[in-house]
Amino acid sequence: MIEAVVGLLMFVSGDLKEARIQENMAKCLRHKREAERQYSENVRYQCWSGNAETELNIDNSKSIKKIIVE
Repeated sequence: MIEAVVGLLMFVSGDLKEARIQENMAKCLRHKREAERQYSENVRYQCWSGNAETELNIDNSKSIKKIIVE
C-alpha cells in the first residue's frame, strides 16, 4: 500500500541501502544522530518525509518496500 511516511535512509557509497520507518521527524533526527556516532567514511544518513510503498512484515510491523519520488 502507498502511504505518507517518515524514514531514516542509509546511503553507502552514494547508493540507498536501507530505509526504516520512523514515528515522526524528531525521532528520525534522534536516530540519525545516534547512527552517525559510529563514523564510517562512506556511510551517510538522511531523514526523509514523503510517499512510499509499504508492506507488512510477519510480526505485523511495517517496512518501506519502495520510495516514490514525485
